Amino acid sequence: MSQLQEKIKALAKDQSADIIAHRRHLHSNPELSFEEYKTAKYVAAELTAIGLQPEEGVAGTGVVAIIEGRNPGKRVVGLRADMDALPIFEANDVPYKSTVPGVMHACGHDVHTSSLLGTARILNQLKEEFEGTIKLVFQPAEEKAPGGASLMIKEGVLENPKPASMVGQHVAPNIPVGKIGFREGMYMASTDELYLTVKGKGGHAAAPHQLVDPVLMASHIIVALQQIISRNRNPANPAVLSFGRFIADGVTNVIPNEVTIQGTWRCMDEEWRADGLKRMKKMAEGIAEAMGGSCEFEIVHGYPFLKNHPELTRRVRSSATDYMGAENVIDLDLWMAGEDFAFYSQVVDSCFYRLGTRNEERGIISGVHTPTFDIDESALEISTGLMSWLAISELGHAGYSA
Repeated sequence: MSQLQEKIKALAKDQSADIIAHRRHLHSNPELSFEEYKTAKYVAAELTAIGLQPEEGVAGTGVVAIIEGRNPGKRVVGLRADMDALPIFEANDVPYKSTVPGVMHACGHDVHTSSLLGTARILNQLKEEFEGTIKLVFQPAEEKAPGGASLMIKEGVLENPKPASMVGQHVAPNIPVGKIGFREGMYMASTDELYLTVKGKGGHAAAPHQLVDPVLMASHIIVALQQIISRNRNPANPAVLSFGRFIADGVTNVIPNEVTIQGTWRCMDEEWRADGLKRMKKMAEGIAEAMGGSCEFEIVHGYPFLKNHPELTRRVRSSATDYMGAENVIDLDLWMAGEDFAFYSQVVDSCFYRLGTRNEERGIISGVHTPTFDIDESALEISTGLMSWLAISELGHAGYSA
């Protein structure tokens, strides 16, 4: 183990109680997407306290800070954490339970934010021991389209200075604490929302010949659209089409005038993503017209698919293995969930890895986006030290060996 790695591990251990306190404060005081005003002020104050000069108000509530080592222009690495919570009532009985009814950090963004605050402290203390610049990105609104990442990019977060690479992490309640996971190439799916309104002519169910039944039309549409997956998609190209809401507001003997449907379209290929949406819209409108009605097909475009740059991911994984040990670094499967870190991955070499937070012995097993989600907080010492080591190692890729 290098002397610098030893220093990082010692610093991560020394500050672990403070980082846990940060996480518990953030968990108790969650804020929804685009409303992270108190969170942003808290982050900015902590960064200022360690001697940094954070820029506030990026994309509304985003915070950006710079740590310059020796020869700051040599290479720039970006580190990202998201800050928003979810509209969920927390069911955990813990001292740091959410104090905001109906709002909860159920996806671990409190972990990501507190971890990056800890990483900032470590890197700032060691800035004379590495060359290059670290850009810290505390991002709002990962959970809500159009995604805080897209807005921060539009406001120039990837410029002045421009990162050569972006690195992010996400809690993984399915991975035991003490382990981390990586995957090269395609990792997470694009996410688009589908809103269909199928219109016909309602009336008495006993007189179907006098109606244009939107319930029947909508049913045919839902079944037919699965052909997009089974017959138009290359089987080697992962994609998911699911509908979770079907509202036909009639009764046993009354057919309504319209039916509303909501669903999601997820892909790992931007060209197929666009082509699939085009095919779905045409098919749905055509079926409704052929049956005497109409279909309004609205698409709310979400996040692109997330791709981990292969060479960068191999480097980061190698550095993580050096820090964690090979037995604690695992392979990840494709995950059809969405993540707006994907916006960074579409424009700059990026690596998004998973941080194990599960502890079955303590009953910490709930998945993200559930009211009982929690973490084994020993993951915070790992996450702060590991990200510090990964950042310095990636800076060293330019030719400097720490």
